[in-house]
Amino acid sequence: MNSKKLQARDFITIGIFTALLWVVQMVVMYLGYLSPFIIAGYAVLIPLVTGIPMMLYYCKIEKFGMLTITSVIVAILLFVFGMGFLGAPICIGAGFLADLIAKSGKYKSAKKTVLSYGAFCLWVSASYLPLVLTADSYKQSLLEGGYETAFVEQLFTLVTPKTYPVIIGLCFVSGIVGALIGRAVVHKNFEKAGIV
Repeated sequence: MNSKKLQARDFITIGIFTALLWVVQMVVMYLGYLSPFIIAGYAVLIPLVTGIPMMLYYCKIEKFGMLTITSVIVAILLFVFGMGFLGAPICIGAGFLADLIAKSGKYKSAKKTVLSYGAFCLWVSASYLPLVLTADSYKQSLLEGGYETAFVEQLFTLVTPKTYPVIIGLCFVSGIVGALIGRAVVHKNFEKAGIV
């Protein structure tokens, strides 16, 4: 049997940690109802907050494809939660790139793990695409959904085609910081997994 092939227990691990990732980031996303600045800040907040559970996940990853599958599930969940499929290529591409980086370190390199998570966090930028690419229709849907006009107008001044590259950069940098924090918190798990 090929040890590099994903087994049932790998899919269980993927399911558990993808669910954990989604629940934690949903808590942050629900805070967005409080302020458009929080929504604009998802690029920083989500990578930081999910850093610890994701570092635990990395301690379990030893095969290529696990992060890609996680990103595919996240892309599907984004669609289910009304973000459409616009961001799916970015989301899945981020997972694939994260997989490649982790594999290049044979899943045992702490530096590659940190870089991998930074790349993985680019998925967060996908959630902003409706605001950038379909601004008018998305703005209307928010207004019809009960958001106040001032809230929506402020959001669309914060998230624009001009600020989107900055958002992408923040996702990556915040992912690096989130990984470093997560690694410090779960350092014993890293040692046990042989990640140095």
